[in-house]
Amino acid sequence: MKILQTVSVMQVLTEKSKSKLLDGFTSNREQLLRECDQLYFQLKKLEKTNISNEMHQQYKKEIEKRKDKIKMVDFQIDQLQTLPLGSELKETEMQALVELEAGDAWPGLKAERCIIVKDGIITEIR
Repeated sequence: MKILQTVSVMQVLTEKSKSKLLDGFTSNREQLLRECDQLYFQLKKLEKTNISNEMHQQYKKEIEKRKDKIKMVDFQIDQLQTLPLGSELKETEMQALVELEAGDAWPGLKAERCIIVKDGIITEIR
């Protein structure tokens, strides 16, 4: 019998992966800043016309959402800077097929399985 089991994919932090993650966070932050600027621009443009208070509040809410996301990205960048090389970061989770047979140890099958990736290459399966 085959069952599905969740498998965690962990990434080992190296100089290369740290740089790649930092680039991703930085580009995400820049995109959010551009979106904030665009929303401010649209809001100022609409304020010249007669817009409802509800619409004004909606723009403010969208701007605040982006500001919160920027704070989260800043926090992630700070955390990445403090992590030592060799740390394992959870990248994603996947589903794997596991073969079951009568006589298999149940607690062993319930244990979480993990794939370790270093610079895009699988180095270990736990």
